[in-house]
Amino acid sequence: MADFNVFSGDAFSAISMLEGIEKVPYNPSYLGSLGIFADQPVTTTGVWIEERDGVLNLIQTTPRGAPLSQRTTEKRAARHFNTSRVAKGDRLMAAEIANIRAFGSNSELMMAQQEVARRLSGPVGLMREVELTWENMRLGAVQGILTDADSTVLYNWFTEFGISQPSEIAFDLTGANAAGSAGSAGKLRPFIQNNVVRPMVRAAKGSFLPTTKIYGLCSDTFYDDLTNHGEVRQTYLNWLQAQSLRDGNAFEEFPFGGVVWVNYRGTDDGSMVGVAADKVKFFPVGAPGIFRAAWSPAETFDFVNTPGKPIYPMIVPDKDRNAFVDIEVYSYPLHVCTRPEVLFRGRRGS
Repeated sequence: MADFNVFSGDAFSAISMLEGIEKVPYNPSYLGSLGIFADQPVTTTGVWIEERDGVLNLIQTTPRGAPLSQRTTEKRAARHFNTSRVAKGDRLMAAEIANIRAFGSNSELMMAQQEVARRLSGPVGLMREVELTWENMRLGAVQGILTDADSTVLYNWFTEFGISQPSEIAFDLTGANAAGSAGSAGKLRPFIQNNVVRPMVRAAKGSFLPTTKIYGLCSDTFYDDLTNHGEVRQTYLNWLQAQSLRDGNAFEEFPFGGVVWVNYRGTDDGSMVGVAADKVKFFPVGAPGIFRAAWSPAETFDFVNTPGKPIYPMIVPDKDRNAFVDIEVYSYPLHVCTRPEVLFRGRRGS
């Protein structure tokens, strides 16, 4: 048996252990699973987005033989946006793996290849951090404001396209209405139709398909009050889904009033990636062209001017002394909402 007493003060070099347990934080990926961002590989460090404002007009009647009124060409505008650089590295020193057993094992030496793979693509590896960053960017795009890890605004798609952000919609979910009394019965559904569904469909100006759905990403507090609302519970009373309302449906989703309501599960800390308390964010799913993800190529000669890929993992060894290996990941994304006027938001409260 190999001797592991070299680093006896380190938990990874203990002579024996009963079981190895690695705590892995939850990595939110709901927006990625929806597939609403159309991938667009580009060969440059930025993208152009062309806007054309199509307007339909009534045609004024004219006498037979009179000159025709002429169609006015739509106004067009093109805007340029740069992709962002998401990159992080980790250095594995040869000394770190000398005489150290493999995680969860009492006898195997930790191999360099295994440790490199763990740090690159393991449950808490560099690639997982890039994927978490993508989800944060997707969440920003469906809200219309793309933010960096430190909350700095990268792109405000409302101001970039010269559009006023729709005002926050107040949902009264906790007062007398929540009990579903006779005096308040039937008010919530038309409120959703008139403040979310119809305005969003109209704002889309024909970009919605018959299969397009409206989703609402809810915070825990908003979702709990919504599912406890008397009108919602009455709707599901005779459905099989009523069982989930009775037993609890945390981090699930259900349709009501023309919206699919989702209890969005962000990061475990409740703040790094997630929907703020008492808030809900509305966006369309299945509306082609509204959300796009552009990917630029990596900044090396191997990939310059080639179609970009979502991620570039790289292993850079120490060629001089062979004393370490650098593990690096790069990504150059831009998550765009081309029609921010269809992004609505709400809050719990009167």
